[in-house]
Amino acid sequence: MAFDKQTITDFFTGLQDRICRALEETDGKARFHEDLWERAEGGGGRTRIIQNGDVIEKGGVLFSAVHGPASEATLKQMNRSEPADFYATGVSIVIHPHSPLVPIIHMNVRYFELSTGECWFGGGIDLTPHYVDDEDARWFHEQLKTACDRHHPDYYAKFKTWADDYFFIRHRAETRGIGGVFFDYLRPIDDDHKAALFAFVQEIGNSFAPIYTYFMQKNRDLPFGETEKKWQMLRRGRYVEFNLVWDRGTKFGLETNGRTESILMSMPPQANWVYDYQPQPGSREEETLHKLKKGINWV
Repeated sequence: MAFDKQTITDFFTGLQDRICRALEETDGKARFHEDLWERAEGGGGRTRIIQNGDVIEKGGVLFSAVHGPASEATLKQMNRSEPADFYATGVSIVIHPHSPLVPIIHMNVRYFELSTGECWFGGGIDLTPHYVDDEDARWFHEQLKTACDRHHPDYYAKFKTWADDYFFIRHRAETRGIGGVFFDYLRPIDDDHKAALFAFVQEIGNSFAPIYTYFMQKNRDLPFGETEKKWQMLRRGRYVEFNLVWDRGTKFGLETNGRTESILMSMPPQANWVYDYQPQPGSREEETLHKLKKGINWV
């Protein structure tokens, strides 16, 4: 069965709705504010922002479907010289909690096609705890492995490695968090393969709400103090560095004249930088830094 871009787009709009309802229900206080926007070159989206909740300090669940002539930078990235139009749609999420003991989470699922007939899927989920807890990290990766295993026995190992490599702050020589799964340029070879890839993308998208609401409920009431809040601000600073320096989605959005407020919604409400910060030996902060590395086998 063939899936056209409208079928895929409709799934993404529904996914945004379901995730927003789950986050509002679990937070218990805050509600999403929606901005509908249009892109001058073609298409638009629905930006939904949630702020000042019981658990969520700031978060965004974004849907977009944009189209038009592909930029020179985009074509160059795809090793193409001839002009082409593009269509891109997807859902992107970043949630920053109040508590330093509730992790930051990011998810993106997307579909891209060119007027030349080429198309592909991409996406993934990664978790950025302010403090790495082995039990939480193991549970998170178990959920992703289960989702991947339903579609291909090689997916989890392959896409976990890809996440470790992608969510890496090269100028700091540390990972952004504990990784997850990341995949891009999954090109279908026929209609059946396209249906299979779409089913996998749906699986990843649908796994977001159960995963993050679990952490919201489990960790929301854990006690913390000023030391933990200061550390949270420093880890948020690292998050900003990755998104502005290395993230391809941010660069693509700016290069294609996307909506700036939506593109930069991933920024935390507050962050901090301390010159040459060194954690206390033996502290939880030092322990977390030692676990921000590639290749940890959590499951």
